[in-house]
Amino acid sequence: MTRKQRYEYILDYFRNQLPEVTTELEFGSVFQLLVATLLSAQCTDKRINQVTPELFCRYPDAHSMALADPDELFEYIKSVSYPNAKAQHLSEMSRMLVERFGGEVPSTLDELTLLPGVGRKTANVVQAVAFGKSTMAVDTHVYRVSHRLGLVSEKANSPYKVEQELTRHIPSADIPKAHHWLLLHGRYICTSRKPKCEKCEFNTICPKKI
Repeated sequence: MTRKQRYEYILDYFRNQLPEVTTELEFGSVFQLLVATLLSAQCTDKRINQVTPELFCRYPDAHSMALADPDELFEYIKSVSYPNAKAQHLSEMSRMLVERFGGEVPSTLDELTLLPGVGRKTANVVQAVAFGKSTMAVDTHVYRVSHRLGLVSEKANSPYKVEQELTRHIPSADIPKAHHWLLLHGRYICTSRKPKCEKCEFNTICPKKI
């Protein structure tokens, strides 16, 4: 099977089985999506969804969060990974949003990555989910699944290189969904330690790059 055929097979499956898909993070605005995505780095969406309701109730937007210092924010997010650093980032990010963008979340990669704590992956999630842009966020799940299924070459040894190869092969209209397709497959089927190959729809075509 050629790489092109592999892409067609996998994408056709997801288009039919998960035609409507989005992030499992819970949020009520673009700002809250940005906060939740920032917090989710090296942490589960389940954990983030447990702490954000109270956080968003107290600080629903950039203007309110900008008035909080990191110690205050820490109390709401102390159960997530790296809470000290993330509390600092949330405080600084919110202030920059207010001071530079009028409290609104920008939609471009360059502007988003100016914000403290916002890297390329987080920016791509926000662009795709909030603004419908064809951006491919590569987290650990997407990185792992892309390699295991043979969607990217061995030369794609960084998240950015994986992003480049995926966006070169996946139709632009599918890219915002493809991030979630690959992520969810990695989260629930093609897991890191004990992949559930017997439950995988791609078991017969998988090169088993484990």
